[in-house]
Parts: sequence; structure tokens; C-alpha cells
Amino acid sequence: MFINNFDPVALEIFSLEIRWYSLAYIFGIIVGWILAKKLFIQNIEIKNKFDDYLTYLIIGIILGGRLGYIFLYNLNFYVSNPIDIFKIWQGGMSFHGGLVGVIIASIIFAKKNNQNSFLYMDIVAIVAPIGLFFGRIANFINSELYGTITKVPWAVIFIQVDNFPRHPSQLYEALLEGLFLFLLLIYFKKKFLNKPGVISGLFLLIYSIFRFIVEFYRVPDEQLGYIFLNLTMGQVVSLIFILSGVILFYLKYETR
Repeated sequence: MFINNFDPVALEIFSLEIRWYSLAYIFGIIVGWILAKKLFIQNIEIKNKFDDYLTYLIIGIILGGRLGYIFLYNLNFYVSNPIDIFKIWQGGMSFHGGLVGVIIASIIFAKKNNQNSFLYMDIVAIVAPIGLFFGRIANFINSELYGTITKVPWAVIFIQVDNFPRHPSQLYEALLEGLFLFLLLIYFKKKFLNKPGVISGLFLLIYSIFRFIVEFYRVPDEQLGYIFLNLTMGQVVSLIFILSGVILFYLKYETR
């Protein structure tokens, strides 16, 4: 059985702490950006604009992720502690919120340049699992978003939490939402090259299914617990995005 007692601080320079969580965002964005430009962008016009688009993307991820977490997961706390809204380095980001931020940023940037926003969003959808992979590994190192108590042989004891063996739900998500989803979208990209929006729809659908399943093995957010029918907030939001993915896939797949 693995004992997790990792230090969430990767580096400490004088009084400045650099955390694994922050590095995960940085690595995810850099690696995704490089792979997108080197391997996945075939449209020359999109490739030429992609560096400018990256600024919009980062803003969308940060603002959307933070606001999503505040409104979906911990509104009461931040209403009482508004200054903490700006302490992003302490954690507290919602992937679904970040996803909405990316969508809005893509629409704004594409409209500004008279382009189809799905040409950008499809590329982001393909490389987003890279960031998800790094992010979930950082969650594992931080002993956060940990799993329920279990007796499976690969259980992990998170010393910073308690002494019970738990599902390493962060690693489940890293493999499913990160590595496996990345490989699936690369495969589907070859099949739907001429249908902008299909890959985005598949991303919404497949990611949300994986997220919904893994949530059964993950302890719900302490301040929320289970919302209804023993479903977590993550599962409720995932159901909405599953429906959105199905609709988007159908509409774009049928487009000639």
C-alpha cells in the first residue's frame, strides 16, 4: 500500500513558495501550446493567430475556473471572505468553470477575427487532456480530491488526511480524463477533420462521462456533500455537459 506524504510545495525560493498545483497549470499550457502548433493545427490562418489566442485562453481558464469554483462549490465562504477570491495560489479552481471560460474566450477571439470559434475550440479540446493529466497529478501530490475508503490493493493512505486506505481517485482521473481521453480525441480527429465542432462535442461528452464515473470513488466536497440522489455537484454539472456534448455532436456531425 502506498503512503502519500508529498509536500505540495515544489520549490521554495527565500519566502516564495512554488507549488505543484501552479506548475501543473504552467506545464499543461506550455505543452498543450507546443503540441497544438507542431501537430494539430493544419489551418495556416489559425496557426498564425494561435499565439494571440493563447492570451485569451489563459484569461478564460483562470477567470472561468475561479468563478466556477466560487459559485458552484464554495459561495458562502467567499461571500464572507471576499479577499480570498484573489488567492488563487491556495487552490480552488473548477474545471467546468474553466471550460466555460475557454468557450467564451474562443467566441470573443474568433468573432474579433471573423473566424469560426470551433476551429480554435477543437484544437483546445484535443490538448486539454494534457493539462487535465498534470492537474490531477498535482491534486494527488496535494492530497486533495481524494477517494473514498477502500480495501483494493492499490489503495493509498493520504497521511495529511487520515490513516485510512483510499481510492487514488486523482490518478483515476489522470488516466481517464488525461491520457485515455487524449488518445481517443487524436483518433477521432482523423475521422472528423472537416466537421468543426464535432471534436468539441466529443470532448464534452467523453470527459463528462469519465468525470461522472470517477466521482463515485471520490469524497464529495466537504462544504457541499451530496446534492441529491447521492450525486455530487461534479456529477450534476457533468450531466449537464453530457447533454450539451450530445447536442453539439449531433448538430455539427449533421452539418454538411
